[in-house]
Amino acid sequence: MATKKRYFGEWLLDFCSLACNELKQIFSDGGVMLIFFGAGLIYPLLYNVVYRNGILDDTPIAIVDEAACSESRRYIRELDATREVEVAYKCINMAEAEKLMQERKVKGIVLFPRDFGEKLQRMETATLSVYCDMSCFLYYKNALMATNHVMLQEIGQIQIERYAAAGFTGIEAAQLVQAVPYEENNPYNNAFSYSIFLLSAILLIIIQQAMFYGMSLLAGTQREQNRSFASLPGHLQGHGMGRIVLGRGFAYWGLWMIIGIYIASIVPAIFGLPQRGEFLNILILLLFYVTACVFFSMTFSTLIKKRETVFVLFLFMSPICVFLTGTSWPSAAIPGFWKYFSYIFPSTFGSQAFINMSTAGGDLSSAHDQMIALTIQTVVYFILATAAVYAENWVIRHKDEIEEKKEEFEKEIGIDFREEDIRIIRGEAGE
Repeated sequence: MATKKRYFGEWLLDFCSLACNELKQIFSDGGVMLIFFGAGLIYPLLYNVVYRNGILDDTPIAIVDEAACSESRRYIRELDATREVEVAYKCINMAEAEKLMQERKVKGIVLFPRDFGEKLQRMETATLSVYCDMSCFLYYKNALMATNHVMLQEIGQIQIERYAAAGFTGIEAAQLVQAVPYEENNPYNNAFSYSIFLLSAILLIIIQQAMFYGMSLLAGTQREQNRSFASLPGHLQGHGMGRIVLGRGFAYWGLWMIIGIYIASIVPAIFGLPQRGEFLNILILLLFYVTACVFFSMTFSTLIKKRETVFVLFLFMSPICVFLTGTSWPSAAIPGFWKYFSYIFPSTFGSQAFINMSTAGGDLSSAHDQMIALTIQTVVYFILATAAVYAENWVIRHKDEIEEKKEEFEKEIGIDFREEDIRIIRGEAGE
């Protein structure tokens, strides 16, 4: 019993010592502080400010009415009455409308062909064309939604008129047109706000990315200065890897639980984003998510050898993570390879769970599958992080032996690799 108590006491002492040392390293590195507290605290505010106006109203469009009939004029009036678009110009021909779009005065064009009214009178299928400015998703969405809504309404009105002409009463015609009444309902995002749809995923991605970049920056700095975190105290050499990973991880976990609560609860409240989930459920999700992010970051930070490598990764990793969450593109449409590749990142499951709870108002059961996935990631990345620390520590402890073996190998084959490297750098190779 005494031995167990002594072991537990030593374990706890080492754990606290490693956590305090890691916190000291974090707060002594200006770059890490900037990423953790600059990106962690400011980025959520910045994204919300940029995307605050997530609803675009009265997008200006041009109308080319070659039909000049009562049906096209009625369609144009109803189109102008929608929230999404505003009929800013009525053009004589497409050339005039195209010039307006090139001058950025309109974001879309609706063309009614000459035979639009004639085909409707002959009870044939009439067509109209919609051209959208694809430089912005919201321009395309507004023009297409407004046109489709008016088209569906017009189809119903035309059908009622045709049934009335055939001798049916108004009620009978309405029942024939809509045999099964329905009501349109778009839950969770009735206004089709771009910010609500996008920011819920981005907030969780910020936690993962800022933690990874900060931890990797610190790891790269230490390796450049020949003081890797795998250089352990003498009494821990070769054993106690679990407490090393847990001790270091606890320092990041404590910091990012506080930042995570700020990102997931306080920032949405500041900007009025939906918060339909209970705070306790969000807190439990953060416990799983932040823990998975800690060991994920610790595992992959072992691959960072230089400080500047982090900034190269910054250029392409974040957009990929946003894409793989399934918010900007449906998960069902993501190719198989990328779908399995997305399982590497905790943000894939964390963002989906956060949307299910905070935006859709679900409870923990709605994020059951995602939390199981985060638990699996935590276990896998803990084992990998432990193995990586052990391997690097072994290399550090046997560095002299490895150098001796390398020199013996060079002598056996008659090549000095260090001199060869110098010749290559000078451009003397092959002379």
